[in-house]
Amino acid sequence: MSGYAPSEAARRSGFSLDTLRYYERIGLLADVERTAGGQRVFTDDDLGWLELFRCLRDTGMPIAQMRRYAQLAREGEQTAAERCALLRHHAVGVEEQMALLQRQYAHLREKIRFYERQPGVAPSAE
Repeated sequence: MSGYAPSEAARRSGFSLDTLRYYERIGLLADVERTAGGQRVFTDDDLGWLELFRCLRDTGMPIAQMRRYAQLAREGEQTAAERCALLRHHAVGVEEQMALLQRQYAHLREKIRFYERQPGVAPSAE
């Protein structure tokens, strides 16, 4: 098992040190190991959790749902169905957001094409 200093865990995860501390304080990260001097040491397992949290955060999952997922995961295999349901529900929301973004992107591209047909506007380099 590898151990990572907080700065290395932050670099690998893409989260700030403040976010790592916050995630530990609110219970997303549990039982982060510490050196004899009290410095946190992150494990590969912690980095795996951070990778999942990055995915969930980047796809818009609220912190409360992330906390619920982490709590369920720590309760064991008997919560697998509930965890799956939570992730399925979130995935539906992500799909809806992606569809909205696709529609808005198409609208944006159409507006750009409109302006590019105007005199004095150079076409994009795409």
